[in-house]
Amino acid sequence: MRVLVTGGNGQLGRALKKVLPEKDSFFVDKEQMDITDKKEVLKKILKISPQVIIHCAAYTDVDGSELNQKLAFKVNRGGAANVAAAAKKISAAMVYISTDYVFDGRKKTPYSEAGKTNPLGIYGQSKLAGERQVQKILKKFFIVRTAWLYGEGKNFPKTILNLTKTKKEINVVSDQFGSPTYTLDLARGLSKLILTQKYGLYHFTNSGSCSWFQFAQKILKLKNKNNVKIIPITTQQWSKIKPGGAPRPNYTVLNTHKFQKTFKIKPRSWQSALKDYMKENNV
Repeated sequence: MRVLVTGGNGQLGRALKKVLPEKDSFFVDKEQMDITDKKEVLKKILKISPQVIIHCAAYTDVDGSELNQKLAFKVNRGGAANVAAAAKKISAAMVYISTDYVFDGRKKTPYSEAGKTNPLGIYGQSKLAGERQVQKILKKFFIVRTAWLYGEGKNFPKTILNLTKTKKEINVVSDQFGSPTYTLDLARGLSKLILTQKYGLYHFTNSGSCSWFQFAQKILKLKNKNNVKIIPITTQQWSKIKPGGAPRPNYTVLNTHKFQKTFKIKPRSWQSALKDYMKENNV
C-alpha cells in the first residue's frame, strides 16, 4: 500500500516514519508540497498516486492563530480541502488529524464523537472547518481527533525540563484537563486504521487524564527533579502573566471507546507512554 504523509517533519510525521513500512511510504513537508496551493497539491499527489493520504500538516500555533486568522483557515481549512480534492481525484482514502480543541470544554465527562462541537478559539474553529471540508468532499475518510501530543520535536515535556535549568519554581495551569498522547502510540493506531475501510470520525488519545500541572509534576518525578517546585495556577492567573493568548477549553478529555471497539486497540495510560517517551528519546 502506497501511503503519503503530509507534515512529514512534524511530531506525528516523524513518529509515522518509525511505524510505516519504509517501502511505499512517502513523506512531504511544506518545502516539498505547499498544501495551500491547489495545483501543486494535485500535481504532487497525482505523481505519487497513494492509496492513503495521512494529512498531518496543519497550522498548530494556538495563540498565533488568534493573530493570524486568515493563515490558520488557509492552512487548516483550505489545505485540507486541497488534499481531499486531490484524494478524490485518484480515489485515495484520507486521514485527517484533528483536535480536542473543537470542543468548548464545558462538560465534565469525556467527549464522544457525537459530542457537540463549539470551539472557543480560531485554531479549533479552523480545524473543525477542515473536518467539514473533508466530510463534504470525500466518502473514503477517517477523521481522528487527538489531544496534547508530544513526540520528537518541540513539546510540553521538553519545555518543562528546559525551564528547570534556570528556574526553581515553575507556574503551570491546573484547571485545564486533557489526555497527554505520545505520537508513537497514535502513529501505531493510524498504521492499523489505514489497513481497514471502516471510515468515519474517531477519537484517539492515551488513556486517563490530568491537568497541565499534574502532567508537569509527573515529568519532573520521572527525572527526579526534586529541587524544582511546580506552582499550580488558574487559567485566569496565567492570562495575567501572559496576556493576549487564545481562549482555551477547561476540559477536553476524549472518549476513545469507538476507536478501541472498531480497531481492537486499547490505548495505554498516559503515564506509561510518557515514561517510555522519555526513556526512548533520552529526554
